[in-house]
Amino acid sequence: MTTTEASPARTRPGAELWAARTRATTLGVLLLVTISAFEQLGVSTALPRMVADLHGGALYSWPFTTYLSATVVATVVGGWVCDRVGARPVLLVGPVLFLLGLVVAGTAGSMPVLLAARVLQGFGGGSEIVAIYVLVALIYPERVRPAAFGLLAAAWVVPSIVGPTLAGVVTERYGWRWVFLGLVPLAVLGVVLLVPALRNLPPHERRRQTRRWVPLAALAAGIGIPAIGWAAQHPSLTTLWLGLGGVALLVPSLRVLLPKGTLLGRPGLPKLVLARGLFAGAFFGVEAFVPLTLTTVHGFAPWMAGLPLTVGALGWSAASLWQGRHPDVPRTTLIRAGFLAVVVGLAAMAFVAFPWVWPWLAAVLWTVCGAGMGLAFPAINVLALGLTPAHERGFTSSALQVSDTGLSATLIGLGGVLLAALASTAAPGPALVPIDLTMAGVALVGAIAFRRSTDDRV
Repeated sequence: MTTTEASPARTRPGAELWAARTRATTLGVLLLVTISAFEQLGVSTALPRMVADLHGGALYSWPFTTYLSATVVATVVGGWVCDRVGARPVLLVGPVLFLLGLVVAGTAGSMPVLLAARVLQGFGGGSEIVAIYVLVALIYPERVRPAAFGLLAAAWVVPSIVGPTLAGVVTERYGWRWVFLGLVPLAVLGVVLLVPALRNLPPHERRRQTRRWVPLAALAAGIGIPAIGWAAQHPSLTTLWLGLGGVALLVPSLRVLLPKGTLLGRPGLPKLVLARGLFAGAFFGVEAFVPLTLTTVHGFAPWMAGLPLTVGALGWSAASLWQGRHPDVPRTTLIRAGFLAVVVGLAAMAFVAFPWVWPWLAAVLWTVCGAGMGLAFPAINVLALGLTPAHERGFTSSALQVSDTGLSATLIGLGGVLLAALASTAAPGPALVPIDLTMAGVALVGAIAFRRSTDDRV
């Protein structure tokens, strides 16, 4: 069945993911995304022991910073390569780079080697996810794509629940190196399972590429986004200028890396790409401060403060799976519903900033926000790829990721500025309400933009 043929009405789209011709591809993609999720979540738990063993305390946050920077560059360059020569080389090189990064990290004898490994993992993971988006459009019929993207979101469920704890146990009993090395056999299996799909990909249609300066713009974004993130994590007058410099690099690069008119929300693909960024920026702009709220305002232990985030991940995954089973529901309806759920959830999170409010309200509200994200993200991906010619799917896939990452870093940075200006990490209360309401306002902009949209007129 080609991507243009309709699926039989009596067959559930989710079942078609496991049909004989796509089963290995589905399992391989699912395995690669799950491994990436485990690795990203496990690093946070193992990092203190990692840094102590390698005497890298002064570079504590750099394993995250280098990974983020490499991911941004790889996302863009991977999409560019997919459009020029096809997804096959990216799907071969990306997982191999990620696998190599796992091995180098697991055998690192110094902090610089660990940072080099994180760069390899970022390059591999960033190019891998873009190529997977392109692969979804190539392999699965349009009716099945909501289920495919729902499954990708569901791949984060188990890592979100057990990943940090499992990484802690492994680190304690066997050493932090096995947080990386233990994933190597699974990563190899994921690559092997994708080989049949790569052999059967349709020939790539070569066309003259008109997008110029893409690698240079990717490099600028790769520097600008981590600079904004660093400034957000270390609020001070000095890092404020670093953050402003990051914005100065990021904004011009976005004009190259995003569809024309994205920042203005023009109809069609630009509005969808902007919506992805608005969702991610608003959601993660509050999520970054949820544990801080619960530990400082309500006295939660650190492990308890992370529970609402786990519950939110479950809500995200459950909603993603639900929308995949209902491909006949208009995707724009799901996007509107997602924006409204996020608006309500984020605005109500402002109440959690007060010590007299029931603190577990955060778990309820974060489930609502997660469900909104789970409804909307796959819908955006499906519509965006549906509006994109085959020879530009790499560009669209990378644009979705860049919008996501760029606005997340920018709005988390804005939250850091508000925290530094109005309060402190020891007593964040006065800043939390403005942060929550500001992010709810960002989501409200998206809800207004999609208030009359339909699948035929985004």
